[in-house]
Amino acid sequence: MTEIEDPYLWLEKLDDPQVLDFVKKENERTRAFLGDLPNKLYPRIAEYYMKPYLIMANITKKGIFTLIREEKSRRIYLLNERGERQLIVDSADLGKDAVLKFFYTSDDGKYLAFSYSIGGSDVGIIKIIDTDSLEIVDELQGTIYEIQWLDDNKYYYVRFYRTEKTPDGVPGPTSRIILRENKEDSMAFGEGVKTSYFVDLAVSTDRKTALPIISYGWTRSTIYGGPIEKPEQWSKVYEGSDFPVVPIDAINDKYYIISYEGQGFGKILEIDKSGNKKIIVDEYNYPLQNAVSISNKILAHYLVDASSKLKLFSLNGALIKEISFDYPGTVRSLVSDGKLALFKYETFWIPYRLYRFNSENLEIVDANEIKENFSVEEKFVTSKDGTKVHVFIIKKPNAEIKKVLLYGYGGFGISVTPSYSSTVIPFINDGGVYVIANIRGGSEYGEMWHKAGMLDKKQNVFDDFIAVAEYFKNIGAKVVPMGGSNGGLLVGATLTQRPDLLDGAIIGYPVLDMLRFHKLYIGKAWVPEYGNPENPEHRKFLIKYSPYHNVDPKRQYPPTFIFTGLYDDRVHPSHAFKFAMKLRETKSPVYLRIETVSGHAGATPETKIKEYADIMSFLYKVTKMEG
Repeated sequence: MTEIEDPYLWLEKLDDPQVLDFVKKENERTRAFLGDLPNKLYPRIAEYYMKPYLIMANITKKGIFTLIREEKSRRIYLLNERGERQLIVDSADLGKDAVLKFFYTSDDGKYLAFSYSIGGSDVGIIKIIDTDSLEIVDELQGTIYEIQWLDDNKYYYVRFYRTEKTPDGVPGPTSRIILRENKEDSMAFGEGVKTSYFVDLAVSTDRKTALPIISYGWTRSTIYGGPIEKPEQWSKVYEGSDFPVVPIDAINDKYYIISYEGQGFGKILEIDKSGNKKIIVDEYNYPLQNAVSISNKILAHYLVDASSKLKLFSLNGALIKEISFDYPGTVRSLVSDGKLALFKYETFWIPYRLYRFNSENLEIVDANEIKENFSVEEKFVTSKDGTKVHVFIIKKPNAEIKKVLLYGYGGFGISVTPSYSSTVIPFINDGGVYVIANIRGGSEYGEMWHKAGMLDKKQNVFDDFIAVAEYFKNIGAKVVPMGGSNGGLLVGATLTQRPDLLDGAIIGYPVLDMLRFHKLYIGKAWVPEYGNPENPEHRKFLIKYSPYHNVDPKRQYPPTFIFTGLYDDRVHPSHAFKFAMKLRETKSPVYLRIETVSGHAGATPETKIKEYADIMSFLYKVTKMEG
């Protein structure tokens, strides 16, 4: 296989003094371009960013635990039946630049495990505390998730092996379920699971049945099940040969799962201990996102044109009721203890409502709503091959569509749905228009929508996004696309393929070198989605769109703002560095911002607000908007 010369390979060595000097000079250059505008936008963005925003919640016998971003930190609270809050953990107490990422609770609420890292890196620290005394009872380090308690001194957790070998000798990236008893670890499940395959763990609501999952990428998985205390008896329940499967619960010796076989919209199956399959709820024309069991019923979350709707079914599949919402919005953090379901709902201007549902009554137990006079329009744009692409258009009711910030993602089955964005609210209030494109690669229209935008079909994703950009350009608007991570790849490819459509581009924490992504950090994990650059057939379609390899030295590109963080240990910052240098060869205006205390998992509120103020300052400058 012919290697392509890479003149900027040296930028992959982040500890090289030459690279650190590069970072310093690039930041100085970007600061000079942005001038004083970030100082003007900072307080306006901070006003909305520091409002309470619910990240996740869980229900226990002791009450509801919530992780809330507010003011200048992230905090975990315990909310009791009287609506009283007790502060349990404050990220401000964990160290400078500490980011609280997520938590797990024991069923009785006695123990809380919270994960945090410095600067938002993926590798972090898990501390387990007694929620009465608030004393630390255990601590783990690494990339750890899905903690499930068995008793006071024993619990399972999943460990992600990034590059190191697993206990059974398999090179990372991959994962294993570990049993920790009296602070001693042993591997419980996952022996022999290969590199780029991953293990996860769910448990039944009665805490009697383990429901581990082995998946390959985001396209196929297998569910196992068995007595929670006996991992040696966990056996295969249902295998998705070329489609994902997800457990819901185990009730009365039967497993209930979501299967994305068939058209890929998602159906609910009942599987008995003999392996006999029965369809409880068949596919609809819109996708099933997830589901929980509640009082021997199933509460299912669907997307209808990228907005959430809930349906309650009996275990026989009879529809009992539907729950719709007053605005296009998104249900997140849907959990159940078997008797009560809990979920968060948010829209473009509602940070959150926290709902509790007992299968009959729906009530709001906590909320934060702001008063903004926005309108949400929905339309469909036709892509290159005739596919209809749904878009949200958010603006002031009488605003003309003249300055468009276009957002997309398009990968890994991730749906882009209505969410609260403090970053864009000042932009909308100043007359800007925020557009979200539900392009292929996500799961807004089912698993087939996802598969139509991966591997050799990735160009569909770019074609969809380009079609949306072209629509707004043709009606006379300035168009600036924005995307992060895989969305950074999306904007990078759009920029290199159709720079004529764009008045600027905003690319964050991006994947841009499609011939070396698998050699950097955990990039091998994305091979099932993107393809393997070592495979000659895959390499053909990867190099065809790889933004880093498709910068035309004879072409002029619009102003481009690229941002990343040195603490990003998921997507290597050199993707951003190298692409910026390639663009600069064309004498095009490119500005690189490198945050020194930010990672892929986020950063402290103050750091993020500064980053957002810079991003929006760039947008204001290239669209000639007054700040």
